[in-house]
Amino acid sequence: MSNLEQKNTVKPFKTISVIGLGYIGLPTAAVLASRKVNVVGVDVNPIAVETINQGKIHLIEPDLDMIVHAVVSEGYLRATSEPEAADAFLLAVPTPFKENHQPDLSYIQAAAFSIAPVLKPGDLVVLESTSPVGATEQLVGWLAETRPDLTFPLQHGEQSDIRVAYCPERVLPGHVLRELVQNDRVIGGLTPACSQRAIQLYQLFVEGECITTDARTAEMCKLTENSFRDVNIAFANELSMICDKLDINVWELIRLSNRHPRVNILQPGPGVGGHCIAVDPWFLVSSAPEEARLIGMARQVNDAKPGWVVDKVQAAVTESLNENPDKREQDVSIGCFGLTFKADIDDLRESPARQIIKDIAAVHTGPIFVVEPHVQALPEDLVSLAELVSDVAMALAEADIVLLLVNHKIFQCIPHMLQAKHFIIDTCGV
Repeated sequence: MSNLEQKNTVKPFKTISVIGLGYIGLPTAAVLASRKVNVVGVDVNPIAVETINQGKIHLIEPDLDMIVHAVVSEGYLRATSEPEAADAFLLAVPTPFKENHQPDLSYIQAAAFSIAPVLKPGDLVVLESTSPVGATEQLVGWLAETRPDLTFPLQHGEQSDIRVAYCPERVLPGHVLRELVQNDRVIGGLTPACSQRAIQLYQLFVEGECITTDARTAEMCKLTENSFRDVNIAFANELSMICDKLDINVWELIRLSNRHPRVNILQPGPGVGGHCIAVDPWFLVSSAPEEARLIGMARQVNDAKPGWVVDKVQAAVTESLNENPDKREQDVSIGCFGLTFKADIDDLRESPARQIIKDIAAVHTGPIFVVEPHVQALPEDLVSLAELVSDVAMALAEADIVLLLVNHKIFQCIPHMLQAKHFIIDTCGV
């Protein structure tokens, strides 16, 4: 048997390492471990490592706590702060952007340098983090720089010691465990052999189809999916501002328009949050600024929506003072309902509600209440600016202006509880 045939022989994955135990990494590690595979999770956060090793979780995702408890108890999952030898490494680390909207790949670089010392011939490295086009090739460069004794696909093709692929996650918070298993996966190997080895890994738990392509197309696919949604959300957000100016109910307008068989307008909101849709389109804009004009404009529309909401709040404060001449601005209280980036989860990443509350506090001298049933405490940047209230009725009783920012299920009762004294600003169709 030739060396190439030996490398292409199906070998079991005895140990799999997941680098980054956040909203994607931990569920992925838990699902893999539930297939009776030994999984080592790696994270730089010592609290996360300690919590997971106790069979508990440090984030909220339905049913994840039960799975983590089971696989840790059975010995299939453990967490550590330093990478160890494994047969496959899945990198699920953050990829934010810098102040000028340029991609920040420092977390991927740090992950590469951390796993490089424990790589051995035959290992598979898969980048899952949403990344700009070319990031997988940069990952290989960092690995090769640290391990010149090993060969990698960019230089040695199918004969390389290490297999490398890109496979983006495409899951919805609140449904991660189900979608990790059921959704199709796009796998972009740097060579066909890299793709095939990655397929062997994902077929351990993925019931959807594993579709292969090259790494750059797989990277572009993830960015395209999120940019598509961002552009459509921008259309809905722009509609909401036009309708407000023309005194039209945008929610009724969208409901009626969507009765057209080929129209499906999304719902507007206070902006766009989350680590993906609010971030990923900028990767395309940074790569091709002259060509990505629509994508860049959609980002600008969605990024500007929180400022529009703040202007609406200031107008409501002024109207409240005009109706009550004896009141001062510091007597006008604002109740902000919702803080997470989407309904019924605890995730605050890139939350437009969070930024809106900060911006309101910068211009408003009166009290600000935040009602968020999915967090136990306000984030540090809001602690001195607002008060967290757990009871909806209490917040309504105290607030002069009701600002609805997130469409949590618990808020569905609010329209029936509102009194005539409230100024209502509904950004999300509650």
